Amino acid sequence: TESLFLTSMALTQVSSSRCAGGFQKVFEHDSTELKCKMKFAVYLPPKAETDKCPVMYWLSGLTCTEQNFITKAGSQLAAAEHGIIIVAPDTSPRGCNIEGEDESWDFGTGAGFYIDATQDPWSTNYRMYSYVTEELPKLINTNFPTNPDKMSICGHSMGGHGALICALKNPGKYKAVSAFAPICNPLQCPWGQKAFSGYLGPDRSTWEEYDATVLAGSYSGPQLDILIDQGCDDQFLSASQLLPDNLIAVCSERKIPVVFRLQPGYDHSYFFIYSFINDHIKHHAKYLKA
Repeated sequence: TESLFLTSMALTQVSSSRCAGGFQKVFEHDSTELKCKMKFAVYLPPKAETDKCPVMYWLSGLTCTEQNFITKAGSQLAAAEHGIIIVAPDTSPRGCNIEGEDESWDFGTGAGFYIDATQDPWSTNYRMYSYVTEELPKLINTNFPTNPDKMSICGHSMGGHGALICALKNPGKYKAVSAFAPICNPLQCPWGQKAFSGYLGPDRSTWEEYDATVLAGSYSGPQLDILIDQGCDDQFLSASQLLPDNLIAVCSERKIPVVFRLQPGYDHSYFFIYSFINDHIKHHAKYLKA
């Protein structure tokens, strides 16, 4: 069984580029959770050549792959400075040949929503929650110089939703959490309702375990300091897809500390993420190094 386990952990390096004194790499592996080949990006700071480093997981938004964050967010300089490994997975299983997976941009391919699907035909492959919280960390800790007790999570839009639910569902597992323009209350927005009804079925009570606003209402773990940045000129904020006020209200009621920053003039794009990524990495560093 040992050799079987090791082969399932095997990685193929797809690319490696010198960056900010370290290396920006992309790997491919056969995922046991998702039953397909998956790519993920990993930034190894200079410190990783000699020491074990904490890991920040980045979850991207709708339509993204592992490429968007590493080419557009400008995270590598701050990660190098603070000695943090950053892991950026893809946003869904790929090439599963499920009927309908490529029909729309906000469901199926590129839109895994970081949940474990229970409905046919999605339930076999669409298990991004288990992939991100279980399979991927094991893979990373086996293959890279990590400090396995020091991990944190961050994301954008659908990935901001993912980061928040992963932290809220696993008290103590992630030392810090932050998000850019997260989908805060998927039960109440069109994106969430479409994805959850497709992946989880019509029983809305099953949706609640993947809704950050609902989860915050019953959170009782160690103190979680949440940082959220939201652009004021974000078209999806005005379209009521993100609903941050709902989450903020529950957090203040439950005394969960949130720094919620509305950023005037910024939209939903990677230009927005690029502008504030340093603050987020600094936020994570504070808790990862504590």
